[in-house]
Amino acid sequence: MTVLFTERLRLEPLSERHLDGLHAMNSRPEVMRYISGEPETREQTAEMIARVQRCWAAWGTSWWALIELQSGRLAGAGAVQHLRREAAPPTDLETLRSNPLELGWRLHPDFWRRGLASEAAERMTAFAFNDLSAAELLAVRHPDNVASGRVMDRLGMRFRGLEPWYGMSLATHSLTKAAWQRTVAAQH
Repeated sequence: MTVLFTERLRLEPLSERHLDGLHAMNSRPEVMRYISGEPETREQTAEMIARVQRCWAAWGTSWWALIELQSGRLAGAGAVQHLRREAAPPTDLETLRSNPLELGWRLHPDFWRRGLASEAAERMTAFAFNDLSAAELLAVRHPDNVASGRVMDRLGMRFRGLEPWYGMSLATHSLTKAAWQRTVAAQH
């Protein structure tokens, strides 16, 4: 399992030690508004962590806890994982392996509007393209989630339209490895 770093964050694969911080975030209505529409119970957060650990074992990627280096607090969570069409996760993770890779994130409101989502997303994008050799990354969001759309735009992602993911019709954005490499080269 891979630990990643940015200027302000340590990205650690989610584990039981993140339960309190993750639940403190996922139980907030404003965090889950565009994800599930409902705050998570502690049991649901624990189930998510167990599922994430199975994904790390199966794919070598999944969800990270985004730990702010300065405070040591869980600022959010971010992922590179396989998308799914269905609302409920399958019991056999291998069925998802042929689906596209998704870039995702969520932040605790205490850490909103600081650029941390973009910082984490840039690092996870580099991981997907460099370490996992992905040819393309998708990101999905509720159509009303404008803030996530801005992060996707800053990454250079292209809006593809509304597509069926996670049992919903979600705004879908894409970024190819070639487009990402051009953006990185232009920044240097």
